[in-house]
Amino acid sequence: MAERGQTAQRQDEDAVRIPGAAGTARSAATAAPSNPAALRVATGALVTLILGGLTAMPPLSMDMYLPALPQVTDALHTPAATVQLTLTACLMGMALGQLVVGPMSDKWGRRRPLLAGLLVYILATAICALAPTAELLIAFRLLQGLAGAAAIVIARAVVRDLYDGVEMARFFSTLMLISGVAPVVAPLIGGQVLRLTDWRGIFVVLTVVGIGLTALVWRRLPETLAPADRHDGGTAEALRTMRGLLADRVFTGYMVAGGFAFAALFAYISASPFVIQEIYGASPQTFSLLFGVNSIGLIIVGQINGKLLVGRVSLDKTLGIGLAVIVLAAAALLLMTTGVFGDDIGLAPIAAGLFVLMSAMGLAMPNTNALALMRTRHAAGSASALLGTSSFLIGAVASPLVGIAGEHTAVPMAVVQLACALAAAACFVGLCRPWQHHHQQDGTPAAKAVPPQAETETGTLGETGTATLPEQWTPDRHEPALRDSGQRLQAVSRKSDR
Repeated sequence: MAERGQTAQRQDEDAVRIPGAAGTARSAATAAPSNPAALRVATGALVTLILGGLTAMPPLSMDMYLPALPQVTDALHTPAATVQLTLTACLMGMALGQLVVGPMSDKWGRRRPLLAGLLVYILATAICALAPTAELLIAFRLLQGLAGAAAIVIARAVVRDLYDGVEMARFFSTLMLISGVAPVVAPLIGGQVLRLTDWRGIFVVLTVVGIGLTALVWRRLPETLAPADRHDGGTAEALRTMRGLLADRVFTGYMVAGGFAFAALFAYISASPFVIQEIYGASPQTFSLLFGVNSIGLIIVGQINGKLLVGRVSLDKTLGIGLAVIVLAAAALLLMTTGVFGDDIGLAPIAAGLFVLMSAMGLAMPNTNALALMRTRHAAGSASALLGTSSFLIGAVASPLVGIAGEHTAVPMAVVQLACALAAAACFVGLCRPWQHHHQQDGTPAAKAVPPQAETETGTLGETGTATLPEQWTPDRHEPALRDSGQRLQAVSRKSDR
């Protein structure tokens, strides 16, 4: 108990030595309460639902559109590989947009960049519904992704503003429950929309969803980054911050491992409409049902992670198990698609393998985000941008590769999934080196304060490798945060004693 309290105190001391320390004072609306716990109480379940809706933007933007891919191919008279570029363009936009919006949210707060991004998203989605050619559709899907990136990166940054340690891991699992509903219902909605209208109606529905979410953010999402914690610098400071984050080997390991795991997931998202509908002859409604079942598996495992494993099993161990299962499932899919178990094994074994692979993402994805963000208590927007950009860039590269051999074989999908899963496991083992970490029993990496003499003009790495930036310690700025941290620590201690 005393050791845990000392560790928490060291983490708080480390936090206030870093510019823009997240996790101490945060604001509601425009003027923040000084205690994140107070803000969490003040915002309540509605903000949790809004954050879940924001993190659901990628699956909504892509998965609702998946059942329509064969129809888009016919309607625009273009090859399947070209139509798959509409997915790649949206993914690339989401990747690059996060690099811009993340630092902007550290400078101007969370609300303004988020609202601007949502408005552009609405406009781009409406134009996608009117696109007469594949080229124009690809261009505005790129813009849609660039704008939608604001929802992803800022939602993650808000979580980092409000939570730390295992609380953050649990909250990411809760978000997975909320945002995980989107992959379940999105293909089902898309399939039903196609029964009433053509593929353009899907973008009309997405436009309406964007308008509703924008209204909720405008009225109900408070500002979580206090003015005192914002960064005043421009592009140079943003680049310096990102360089400091990338200099942390372990942060980079979690980031790239999560990126490759996401790429394995996106290989499934990109290829499954053709694999299930064209190769195995399933209807759009059957595909939507199977996709929904796989998403339910991801949600259930994510909740097992958040409710049962976090706090009992170290996050690194849980992540390692998840990556191992993904590797095994991808290997099984490759063996099945290459005919090792027979030339006509049918849809059921393939669907079972995809279900296991998707479900294991519930262990890998929330824990890579939590473990990476635990290593930085500053510039949550920039850290979130790097996490999201790496995932979406690697996924964008993987997307066209699954169609490289045409529409009549599932082997490329399985090859890409296995390669990405092995790469994720290699980054986790080679860069993160979890056996070298000294963890608390609840799975939170212990952090040590960076001594003043360790700071240099270009920034530092703490004893655990945590990236920091130089800042002059001033009592008038940081002592209130230390007092607030002490109050939080006493509350945790009283709760533990009970």
